[in-house]
Amino acid sequence: MVEIPGLPSGIVVFERGWLSANNILFQGSGGAALVDSGYCTHAEQTLALVQRALGERPLDLLLNTHLHSDHCGGNAALQMRYPAVQTRIPPGQAEFVRNWDPVALTYVPTGQQCPPFKIEGLLQPGKTVLLGDRSWQIHGSPGHDPHSVILFEAESRTLISADSLWENGFGVVFQELEGERAFDEVAETLDLIETLDPLVVIPGHGKVFTHVAQSLAAARRRLDGFVRDPMKHATHAAKVLLKFKLLEFQRLSMAEFTRWASATAYFGLVHQRWFSEIEQSAWIAQLADDLVRAGAARREGEYLLNA
Repeated sequence: MVEIPGLPSGIVVFERGWLSANNILFQGSGGAALVDSGYCTHAEQTLALVQRALGERPLDLLLNTHLHSDHCGGNAALQMRYPAVQTRIPPGQAEFVRNWDPVALTYVPTGQQCPPFKIEGLLQPGKTVLLGDRSWQIHGSPGHDPHSVILFEAESRTLISADSLWENGFGVVFQELEGERAFDEVAETLDLIETLDPLVVIPGHGKVFTHVAQSLAAARRRLDGFVRDPMKHATHAAKVLLKFKLLEFQRLSMAEFTRWASATAYFGLVHQRWFSEIEQSAWIAQLADDLVRAGAARREGEYLLNA
């Protein structure tokens, strides 16, 4: 739990790591609100963090910057614990939530989990939402996810950037994996963030940071590299999905790892588009070797372990 110096009172950031997105808790005249709820396997921890901070006070509002599983996987558990909570999401996938469709919501294609949850409202870009005692602007931030939003408080110049900007990069651009051009949208979102001119950024993953110009420059360099070599981005995305599964289970045999990846649609898509000259199981083994060499995984006999 991190209380951010220099920000309006009543904001607490639960820095969660990479399986679960950071959670931002607000308390004030607007009630208690939580932005993003983490991954479903961490739902008990999410509940414990929120309950410890709120005590007997209810959670009034639950917002999701976007609907990737690591940002909304705790929604169902929070709704069960706080049945009066109002949940709002960006508008683009609302119908898939109301008529629960785990394929359209990308949980099945990415081999991830998200228990069904309900929604009561939308986060419309161009509007504002009261969090704590402040009015936060809602901005569309396509790129990493076409439906994502970011939240900005103009007086303190605080940005909740989701996965549009991290201290050292941004999230995988999934539309590019699907064959749709979206790197331009990443660039436009980075330009939007620069125009907003935040003093402090609360990212979807990683620590809160203030060196915004430096992080924007690093993100643009990373984006330029992906634009020049889309295969580099495809390889990066495949390794991110493998690492996510390893974070979830911590330990998998290579046979289990290969079976899971072979049955996951995004791997088939990436393999077919960029790496079809390599047999799929051999490609997955190469990716696992890359994770080990990078220190993101380690081997123990036939098992691959999170590192």
